[in-house]
Amino acid sequence: MATTGARLMRPWSDAPPIAVRARIAARSAYQQGAQAGRDAFKLSSNENPFGPLPGVVDAAHRTVSFNRYPDASAPRLRARIAERFGVAGDAVHVAAGSTSLLLQFALALCEPGDEILFAWRSFDGYPWMADISGAVPVAVPLDADERHDLHAMADAVTERTRIIVVCSPNNPSGTAVTQTAFDAFLARVPPGVLVLLDEAYIEFVTDAGVVDGRRVIASGHENVVVLRTFSKAYGLAGLRVGYAVGHPRVLEAARIAGIPLSVTAQGEEAALASLDAEQSLLERVKVIAERRDRLAQMLRESGWTIPRSQANFVWLPTGPGTARARAEFADAGLIVRAYGEDGIRITVGEEESLEPVVRVAASLAAIVERV
Repeated sequence: MATTGARLMRPWSDAPPIAVRARIAARSAYQQGAQAGRDAFKLSSNENPFGPLPGVVDAAHRTVSFNRYPDASAPRLRARIAERFGVAGDAVHVAAGSTSLLLQFALALCEPGDEILFAWRSFDGYPWMADISGAVPVAVPLDADERHDLHAMADAVTERTRIIVVCSPNNPSGTAVTQTAFDAFLARVPPGVLVLLDEAYIEFVTDAGVVDGRRVIASGHENVVVLRTFSKAYGLAGLRVGYAVGHPRVLEAARIAGIPLSVTAQGEEAALASLDAEQSLLERVKVIAERRDRLAQMLRESGWTIPRSQANFVWLPTGPGTARARAEFADAGLIVRAYGEDGIRITVGEEESLEPVVRVAASLAAIVERV
């Protein structure tokens, strides 16, 4: 009998005869922050509550050659970033976000069995980059104040260590590494080990003592690569533009391991226009940093002990009560990011979101403590 309407779907078997690498089969795909409905505040993905900077949308709209490939190396953007860092253009590599860069370095440097060292808890992309590349992830716990334990990380280096990732400010705790501590750490790292200084949130830093990738690059450390992004402070999360600054030979290896043509012409134009609007950027960052510090103070006054954040989010150590806390926030129209039984990360969002965040957090403080 003929069928009408929807086509019959092929009945796929539960177990196709295709072998998948064990470490890939054991993982889940990357889980981004939950989306929010129309009447909820999305505070789960560390996005900028402001729209693009002045001139950015117009610049992207002027680039409408969708039928043409972009310039693979984003040369104009690389030149602008190189000027800011005081390096040559070949010391800058642009890719589709800093997460893409992380994987490129892992694929370029690591053989199966090599080690990638990072603090934990930190960005979920670090164990992911190890598993995808075949390297062994080595997680060193944060200290009691939710900061990188750089002494323990240096102690954990072995002859198999190929990459160390230092996330400052750290995602999700928000804590930052000082310049003094980072310099002392580098003095203990063998020169053949690559240190990736992940500064995705550097623009939100207000503490002058925090490590700054530009100072590190200027000091001539050839085994350090600085990673930054236009996704956070610049508000271009939807266009995926990140960059690395470091030794040209190391960056060339990452380029070889990367997917060609991954940065769109629209992304490059938007990033260039964002750099032109730096004064507006500084004003917005100042608003978010002030809002962050005010939110953190209100959370402390409501009964929470939380680390000092230098990013655009705050961290609630909800422990075993994390699932319940996430549900309570969601019921109040606040979409936050939960991390197992460790805690909840709350992005600094719109001004109107602060009061309900504090209200729910205050109601949870005593409950979570008893769980």
